[in-house]
Amino acid sequence: MCGRFTLTANLKEIVERFQVEEHGIEAHLPRYNIAPSQEVPVILMEEEQRKLVSMRWGLIPRWAKDPSIGNRLINARSESLTQKPAFRRSFQRYRCLVPADSFYEWKKVDGTKQPMRIMFTSGELFAFAGLWDCWTEESGESYQSFTIITTQANEMVQEIHERMPVILHLAEEAAWLDPDWGDPDLLSPFLEPYEPEAMTMYPVSKAVNTPKNDQAEVIRSLNDIQAG
Repeated sequence: MCGRFTLTANLKEIVERFQVEEHGIEAHLPRYNIAPSQEVPVILMEEEQRKLVSMRWGLIPRWAKDPSIGNRLINARSESLTQKPAFRRSFQRYRCLVPADSFYEWKKVDGTKQPMRIMFTSGELFAFAGLWDCWTEESGESYQSFTIITTQANEMVQEIHERMPVILHLAEEAAWLDPDWGDPDLLSPFLEPYEPEAMTMYPVSKAVNTPKNDQAEVIRSLNDIQAG
């Protein structure tokens, strides 16, 4: 699964990396410990333009009676996207990019769980494959929300967890955003685990376990902390 991630880049870096043509986000502070239910910059395609918007993490399908369903839909398993009513329509028409530069997973060590930061060896920005939807409450106010798709873990991540978020290759991002690419047979190849050779991971402080701890110290290597 994917329950925490980071986006430490500034707004300019995000806009340039993902070639965003329009955005309604005035500022973005570096995020070191993004948690479910929080607002996150997400990229979607509207009117043939890439737009950067703020969305709540935890998908609320448009047919939902209660927005609390989003708390259970922070991830979507790639194997069941065409079967689950919560994801089927979004998979066909409402796909998005979720900018990130790392995610966290917990490794079992001597009966405890050690948080690990997982990222590209280069440290560069990448995009999770996401789905989004727009839910409208009785008052007429609308909310956009998203979920992150997960797949089987690659050989590196398998050491600590059986699942990992789908990270898109740069060449796949445009097609993933294109609403005309609704055929599951065309999209399914994008949902494979990312090559482990391009990735690395290291232990971090258990401070990441608490969402309010959202500062640079959270991503510091535990080895460096212990070395003083």
